[in-house]
Amino acid sequence: MKVMRMSDSAERPVLVEDDVPQPQPGSSELLVRVYAAGVTSKELLWYPTTHYKNGERRSRTIPGHEFSGVIEAAGDDVTGFAAGQEVYGMNDWFADGATAEFCVTQPAHMAPKPVKLTYVEAASVPIGALTAWQGLFERARLQAGERVLVHGGAGAVGLFAVQLARLHGAHVTATASGHNVEFVKQLGAERVINYRAVNFEENVSEMDVVFDTVGGETLQRSWAVLKAGGRMITIAAESETTTEERVMQAFFIVEPNHEQLTHIGQMLDSGDLRTEIDTVLPLADASAAYTGKVNQRKGRGKVVIAVAT
Repeated sequence: MKVMRMSDSAERPVLVEDDVPQPQPGSSELLVRVYAAGVTSKELLWYPTTHYKNGERRSRTIPGHEFSGVIEAAGDDVTGFAAGQEVYGMNDWFADGATAEFCVTQPAHMAPKPVKLTYVEAASVPIGALTAWQGLFERARLQAGERVLVHGGAGAVGLFAVQLARLHGAHVTATASGHNVEFVKQLGAERVINYRAVNFEENVSEMDVVFDTVGGETLQRSWAVLKAGGRMITIAAESETTTEERVMQAFFIVEPNHEQLTHIGQMLDSGDLRTEIDTVLPLADASAAYTGKVNQRKGRGKVVIAVAT
């Protein structure tokens, strides 16, 4: 099968095209024919991309851990899914991903594809929506009526955080670039701050929850806008290796979840949630998507690889 995998010889992380044997599902696994795969650009630098769970170095890694497609084959012990079914989801960070014609995953990591979404649209959802869901509801324990600040409200995670917080009855403020202010307001934010024009910390205070998707200086400046007892949530990659206790407590990594993906899919079909596509690229151009060399990006939503055309 055709794949885009990590080059082990390049000085910087890049993807190269290759032909590899088609994987086979284990007894409790599913083989998915991939139609589209979402891009998480910093993934090429993450530990699971370069190492196995036991610490050994990985080579020829296939990235892309959110996908949509059709079940090609199911293991003998799989229930609830069958060959020919349209699905979407994500697979284990330490497994080979979906910048490939096929990938292997588990029933607990995916759900039926939302009927009203195309394959490309569906592939843009799993990581962003699950991250927002788990950050707001499992980590921050968000309550109706609370005040939430979402950094990066137009991004692949931020757009779902804004919508889910609003649907939960929270008062949402978000940061975004100037050309995305109206877009984020349409998602449900009561107030959107153009971070390029003003300092957010001079305009907001007493937040119950800050949901940070940016990290760095933005994260450090955000502690001052939390009320006493407020909760910080961050998904910024550099926070994974921090030694600062409060950042360690705020950081989390998304996990696959069948029940949550099912609920999210129902919300997408009902129109309560929406997704946004930044750019669509063919499989052969996947390296550009991961190395930041995509032209004419909108700066909102997700970059998606169209694997099958």
